[in-house]
Amino acid sequence: MISKIDHIGIAVKNLQQAIEFYETTLGLKVAGIEEVPEQKVRVAFLPVGESKVELLESMTPDGPVAKFIEKNGEGVQHIAFRVENLAEKLAQLKAQGVRLIDETPRKGAGGALIAFIHPKASLGTLVELCERK
Repeated sequence: MISKIDHIGIAVKNLQQAIEFYETTLGLKVAGIEEVPEQKVRVAFLPVGESKVELLESMTPDGPVAKFIEKNGEGVQHIAFRVENLAEKLAQLKAQGVRLIDETPRKGAGGALIAFIHPKASLGTLVELCERK
C-alpha cells in the first residue's frame, strides 16, 4: 500500500535562509510555499525526482515544529510515505495495535490528506502517511 517516499520534512528556524541554502548550494528550486494554520507551520516544497524536500518553519513559538527545534535542533523532523487509501491504512494499523497520533486523516500541506504514526511505535522516527489525489 505504500507506493513511495512522498517527502522528507526538515524543521528550520528561518524558512528564507533554508530556501537560499537549498537553491543556491544544492541547485533545487522551490515549487511553492504555503501556510498550514492548523499545524502552525509555513512550508516550502522543493521537488527532487518524484519526491520532495519539505522545509517546515513554525508560525508560532508553541507550534509542533518550534517544539521539535527547541528539543532537537534543526534537521529532519519526519519522513512521509505515499499511500493510496489513508483511511484504510490507518484502520489496518489501528487493528494491528500501532500507536497513532492521528486515527483519522486530516488536511495537510499541498492538498494532501495526512496522518502521523507516533515515533514510539516507529523506532523513534516520526512517520507521516500521505494520500494525494
